[in-house]
Amino acid sequence: MNEVRRSKAALEVRGLDVYYGHSHALQGVDLTLESGVFSVVGRNGMGKTTLCKAIMGLVAVSGGSIRVRGEDITRRAPAQIARLGVGYVPQGRRLWRSLSVDEHLRLAGGLRPGAWTVDRIYETFPRLAERKDHGGGQLSGGEQQMLAISRALLTNPHLLIMDEPTEGLAPVIVAQVEEMLLRLGEDGDMSVLVIEQNIGVATAISRNVAIMVNGRINRIIDSTRLAADRELQQRLLGVGLHAELEPDIDVAASADDTKPAPPPRRDGPIRIYISNPTLPTRWSQPAPIARIEAAARTLSTQIARLDETTRRKREPLAAQAAGPPVVLVVGTLDTKGQELRFIRDIIAESGLRTRLVDVSTSGKHSSCDVSAQEIALNHGRGGSAVFGPDRGAAVTAMADAFANWLRRQGNVAGVISAGGSGAASLVAPGMRALPVGVPKLIISSVASGDVGPYVGPADITMMYSVTDVQGLNSISRAVLANGANALAGMVKARLDARAATARETGGLPSVGITMFGVTTPAVQRIAAELRDDFECLVFHATGVGGRSMEKLVDSGQLAGVIDLTTTEICDLLMGGVFPATEDRFGAIIRSRLPYVGSVGALDMVNFGAPETIPERYRGRKFHVHNPQVTLMRTTAEENERMGRWIGERLNQMDGPVRFFLPEGGVSALDARGQPFWDPNADAALFRTLERTVRQTGNRQLIRAPKNINDPEFAAAIVGAFRTLFGRAGARRRVAR
Repeated sequence: MNEVRRSKAALEVRGLDVYYGHSHALQGVDLTLESGVFSVVGRNGMGKTTLCKAIMGLVAVSGGSIRVRGEDITRRAPAQIARLGVGYVPQGRRLWRSLSVDEHLRLAGGLRPGAWTVDRIYETFPRLAERKDHGGGQLSGGEQQMLAISRALLTNPHLLIMDEPTEGLAPVIVAQVEEMLLRLGEDGDMSVLVIEQNIGVATAISRNVAIMVNGRINRIIDSTRLAADRELQQRLLGVGLHAELEPDIDVAASADDTKPAPPPRRDGPIRIYISNPTLPTRWSQPAPIARIEAAARTLSTQIARLDETTRRKREPLAAQAAGPPVVLVVGTLDTKGQELRFIRDIIAESGLRTRLVDVSTSGKHSSCDVSAQEIALNHGRGGSAVFGPDRGAAVTAMADAFANWLRRQGNVAGVISAGGSGAASLVAPGMRALPVGVPKLIISSVASGDVGPYVGPADITMMYSVTDVQGLNSISRAVLANGANALAGMVKARLDARAATARETGGLPSVGITMFGVTTPAVQRIAAELRDDFECLVFHATGVGGRSMEKLVDSGQLAGVIDLTTTEICDLLMGGVFPATEDRFGAIIRSRLPYVGSVGALDMVNFGAPETIPERYRGRKFHVHNPQVTLMRTTAEENERMGRWIGERLNQMDGPVRFFLPEGGVSALDARGQPFWDPNADAALFRTLERTVRQTGNRQLIRAPKNINDPEFAAAIVGAFRTLFGRAGARRRVAR
């Protein structure tokens, strides 16, 4: 085994105290940001901006320490801190009105060498390139925020601190900033600390969110829980209703807690406490307890009601968007309006709510619920990127805009579209972004051919239109009606099933398992051992199988993964017929699910019939599985290449990881006496993995002196998964 190597945290704050005169602004703040994006939220006056300024050396620190990548920066000058790789986007942007955009960027560039250059900024923010000669005072609020962020990026920081980056911005610009933050976190080149009051943004960009109350980190909470619990948001972040503020430390639920605690009853009167009876300033002294008690008032739950307008203002945007389920009828209304409205009317007659969505790129206005112009605003470069003279570029841009818009809808019960190849290309990327299980149907003239590029790893149903989707006739009416009624039936059945599931007291968490023919005995034993406590979903590792499993991970429908068979990596790197994509393992990295993996079937590359094997592989060791499938044994050099590829991705996994190396062979063909038995090639794979993977207490490689299909190996996999997951039934599926 390799020696354990621990990387330094991007930011580590310990016991931080800051005073403004006699006012104790930060009170023993403890905060650690290992990597990626981390959000801090809180009401006004809680110390969030002071925390940013303390890290940047802009306010005096009275006690505690601040470390960036292990180096103590406490009480250093701001210029020194910036040179050490800390970037800052201050609240209010702080631009020079008289300097042009280009002059701002040229001043900021050159502090530290790195990937971010002025040219890259202009590529990332085309709007700034268009406005490069305009002064800072001539820019809109969104453009000013782009410039402030760009100025910080040009310093090529290891750690980027952003104070209220979406304050005062239009919703479309907020969405663009949110997507940019997600990209920065995924790139892995820098870590980002975001101070936000927009709960929707804070929970979307960060897996965990820190709640700041009265100069302290009150708790660090899972963003999914915070986004879904409006009552918790009100208690922690609402104004004047924090009588039930919970303890300072948010202890994670133990494995024995299978059900959340019931909410507190409010049958009687409620005491409302105002922690600051008078409007506070940064120099205010803490209010005495007696004064707070004296200012408290009693509120009867029989009288207090929030009117609808006030309630909607207080709810986060995502909650407002939820509402009753709705079926989206999507297509190019400028050419297929009659057909799409025919589908819409049939679905509406079934009793379901519908929304007619236009994704045409002609720029023509059509009568609908969501216009093409509204959809286009969700593109990173706005409507100008969508409504251009190049139809191919316009279709691609509109598809991106529709996918972005669809991700933000919280109440989609199903999606249906009708049209030719262009319409299918417009709606399919958005449909693929929806969780597995949400009904998705495309009626198209291309559905009788190769639909792989449209469907991908998603559960999209393609229906052949027979005649072209061009006007209504006896054939098209029958086909379109069948599609509309099929989608309505799927939606109703799913809603009924969800209602029934909601009434149940429990449900088995789902675990994804990858399998190939040569690892089937191991998978069967693992599934048999787990079936009483988990729903085992097995995926055939044929390229699409791995993508489908990771699609479920991204959708939040798996509680853990046993990635026993990673053979798709062979075909990706060596040109086989069942390749993974470059994003293999990406969903595990993003979700941080419990992950148990192995090197199943990395001894083989899959080809078709023998005559289809590339010329460069002639003379290698082959095994004919059947007339249409030929397997090629991987060499030691190829195993080293795969070991590096897999190891680099295992290093990016922040969740619990156990990766097993079966020394007795990685498949049924790689056992002693079998055609692919090659201990030297396997040893090269294992050595490379051990050299590449940075092992920690949370990320471990485990050698086992067994073949992957031996019962003892399956038992070790099951034991490791149960240890990582916790006691059976302790966690429940996020979605179904």
